[in-house]
Amino acid sequence: MRRPEFLKTILYVLLFAAMVFADADKVEHDNGRISIFVQPAISFLNFEERLYFQNAVDTIYREFYSQALTESESLTVAKQDFQKVNFCFPISGGLQFQPFRDNFFSLGLSFIYDHESVVLTDRRNNTHNYEYTIQGMPLFLEYRLAIPTNLMSLTGESLFSVAVRWYWVLPGTEIYSSWGKIDAETPLYGGGFGFSVGYLITSWKGFNVFGDIGYSSIPVKSKKSYADIVPDGPTDKAKWNVGGLQLQIRVGFSLWDYPKIEQDSTASDSSKTAKGKDAKATKLTTKKADSTAAPVDTTKKAAADTTVTPADPTKKATADSTTAADTTASPADTTRKITDTTAVTDTTKNAATDTVPPATIPTADTAAKAPAEKTAPSAPSEPKNEPKKQEEKATETSTKNAGP
Repeated sequence: MRRPEFLKTILYVLLFAAMVFADADKVEHDNGRISIFVQPAISFLNFEERLYFQNAVDTIYREFYSQALTESESLTVAKQDFQKVNFCFPISGGLQFQPFRDNFFSLGLSFIYDHESVVLTDRRNNTHNYEYTIQGMPLFLEYRLAIPTNLMSLTGESLFSVAVRWYWVLPGTEIYSSWGKIDAETPLYGGGFGFSVGYLITSWKGFNVFGDIGYSSIPVKSKKSYADIVPDGPTDKAKWNVGGLQLQIRVGFSLWDYPKIEQDSTASDSSKTAKGKDAKATKLTTKKADSTAAPVDTTKKAAADTTVTPADPTKKATADSTTAADTTASPADTTRKITDTTAVTDTTKNAATDTVPPATIPTADTAAKAPAEKTAPSAPSEPKNEPKKQEEKATETSTKNAGP
């Protein structure tokens, strides 16, 4: 087994759980004052000294090949090469404390394990296994700061964060191979650092899942040399690094939370609540305004109707007065018409010289009467003048009959 399969399994399970529970509506603020966490990771170690082990394998392969006596034995000789990248799955655990909102302090311990092995075959088809293992036990102190929502936020929460770490190397940090083992020194002041950028993926019933990507450098050294663990290795004191690029998932469980009121007093929740209250208040105000406006409209309509109603009789009375004036003026016209008729009657006494037919005589009166009818304000006065015309005709007839 080249790599610990149980670490892969744990990482895949946590990633799957994070995807299942990653819901924007469920994401909340990390309100845990005291939390415990487990943090699996994927790491690419800065182990440049792998070249020493690869050179040793190449040297052994050349020896096996040189020992072959026939061509078939030469074809039997084979080798594998060490990976060019030291890829491993560190796992960490620890305690997190949040003394102030969005300020997290963590104390944790990591376990780094990278096992590399190859198989060589000699001319007699015998296999030879060569390996080396990098093991690290760094203790770290971490400070994490949640980025304020006014600088970076997707949902009104402080989901993004930055973290810095300081590492101490504990006993158990070592390299051992098929040829030997060397231990790392453990200075009290430490000697490694790291930083990362994180995001709160989801929160669910006290569980908080962070995703981080970052870099760490944890250089260590030993009192022994690489010549103790690899053939033809350098005789100087061994140095190596157990840090590198890391992608990690932190699953924390809160043991003591901040009050729930503070949890709900986030920017987005306050905004949503304010919007809901404002909308409700607006609706109530609108309904009240409508109910108040209804009587006002009725009053206005009643007042308008009351104002218009008296005005109509006045107009009607004025029209009747005008009609009465026309009626009063009619006797004068009748008298004038009678006088004109009398004059015509006198003219018609000479039947021999008068060539004007009697029927055309009232035409002059009609012409004189036309301007008066045009100035009449209303049409109803015309029917009232019909009896007067009939009276004129009767008077004219009686005048004619009274003549000699």
